[in-house]
Amino acid sequence: MVDSFGPVMPMPDAHPGPGADQEPRERERRQEPIRVLVVDDHALFRRGLEIVLAQEEDIQVVGEAGDGAEAVDKAADLLPDIVLMDVRMPKRGGIEACTSIKEVAPSAKIIMLTISDEEADLYDAIKAGATGYLLKEISTDEVSTAIRAVADGQSQISPSMAAKLLTEFKSMIQRTDESKLVPAPKLTDRELEVLKLVATGMNNRDIAKELFISENTVKNHVRNILEKLQLHSRMEAVVYAMREKILEIR
Repeated sequence: MVDSFGPVMPMPDAHPGPGADQEPRERERRQEPIRVLVVDDHALFRRGLEIVLAQEEDIQVVGEAGDGAEAVDKAADLLPDIVLMDVRMPKRGGIEACTSIKEVAPSAKIIMLTISDEEADLYDAIKAGATGYLLKEISTDEVSTAIRAVADGQSQISPSMAAKLLTEFKSMIQRTDESKLVPAPKLTDRELEVLKLVATGMNNRDIAKELFISENTVKNHVRNILEKLQLHSRMEAVVYAMREKILEIR
């Protein structure tokens, strides 16, 4: 089940906002536990996750579901903070359910926890609004760590999948050569600088140091970029930028 894997690769926060640079302090002040909905078609795996997460004082499993259709109903009723969900399930898969969950519970953040290491599933999950994509070989400690990180506004992706995401970026650029592109929304020079650094995997603090601006200013730039491109996460913004040839990967 969930027992051994290397560290998860953190991605910078998807929806920064005022005061987001106080995240460590906010984590300390959090009084209510992070409410988690566990979705997987294997009852034994769900039970295992519940046992593991029950040991964490700041995490509470508020419900479970065995397929995507049930997950949407449970999310609407429970309004969880985090949905921990498999990709491949009967009746309705996790990626399809992801879009519906974002409609009925907009504040819920979705982490895909799956055995699928296919680039297509990763990219589709990001497009559907997932904030994390982790393989089931991840360690038990990393599961709770990822939940906390996503709850605090970050995105999480397994390292091996990050490399495949880069490969998908390159493939998208090649495919766009064969079709005429709709002009991309205009970004300022500073926003382009920030986006290029985000594409390298740099976090907000490092970007701030690189550009000699405050970390909060970086967060505001990222928020403006997402709003202009009408996207949900920083990972989506990078995918879009590659496709529209705003950025180049050599």
